[in-house]
Amino acid sequence: MTLIELLKRNRSYRRFDRSVRPSQEIMASWIEGLRYTASARNMQPLKYLLVTDDALCHTLSQSVVWAGYLVEWAGPCENERPTAFVVQLLDTRLASNARFDEGLHLEALGLMAVESGFGACIFLSFDPKGIATMLDLPEHLMPISLVAIGKPIEQVEVRDVDAEANIRYYRDAEGRHYVPKRKREELIYRTIQ
Repeated sequence: MTLIELLKRNRSYRRFDRSVRPSQEIMASWIEGLRYTASARNMQPLKYLLVTDDALCHTLSQSVVWAGYLVEWAGPCENERPTAFVVQLLDTRLASNARFDEGLHLEALGLMAVESGFGACIFLSFDPKGIATMLDLPEHLMPISLVAIGKPIEQVEVRDVDAEANIRYYRDAEGRHYVPKRKREELIYRTIQ
């Protein structure tokens, strides 16, 4: 699969097959891959907590806002919840923020999950202090992202939209998830030759 194909398939998946769980080994291999991403000042301040415990995955699923644009949907039903979570942590002993690193890692993590037959959904809408307490984290490790992982069971399609169109994702009556994306022509401000 080419990189552009992986990028197209790396969507925010919100419903998963509960019978398929990524192994700790494959998740650790994804973290190994993150070692090779760029890091501002080469500080490498990010750490990861890998969760495959059913009870904790259930609790984490309940602690996030699943889809801000789908206001009528409270999140996946019990048999469609993720089978794993990756908690992205900032080690504040190393840096006060990870402004570029966190996004690079999250995209790479999603790409590796897709390449392995899984899917992910990144969350920033959660209570970091509550999660830190729940996970009994030391004070210097601050949760900055939660990533739900599992085998996707939903169909997600990208749709081109014009500049003035609504960019909010939505679902049709059959449950297909659509993600509007601005066209390339809109993204290229200017070409200087």
